[in-house]
Amino acid sequence: MTMRFVAGAALAAAVFASAAPASAETLFKIVTVKDEIVVGLNDAELKELGGDAGGIAKAIAAKGSLTLWQYAVTKQGSESAVAPRAKIGVLANTSLRVEPYKQPFKVLPHE
Repeated sequence: MTMRFVAGAALAAAVFASAAPASAETLFKIVTVKDEIVVGLNDAELKELGGDAGGIAKAIAAKGSLTLWQYAVTKQGSESAVAPRAKIGVLANTSLRVEPYKQPFKVLPHE
């Protein structure tokens, strides 16, 4: 009976993992002297930029600018979600700071 339970749990975990989205969104807040914006990157984009906030900041500084998806809280039916709002350009600036951004809502993927 224990072996069946373990096998069933392993099968359920495998099915759940395959049903999960292929590219999860990770949110970051970009802070400048004038404002703050929240951007989202999928796993592939984040990996390409170094995998963390420091890598994104270095990429912006090295390239002079990056095009990223801006995210904002929106209503999806009766629930709130964080969804892509617009594709924006982020320019390098000496006062730029990039930090991880956590929030309680579901994050929707961008294109």
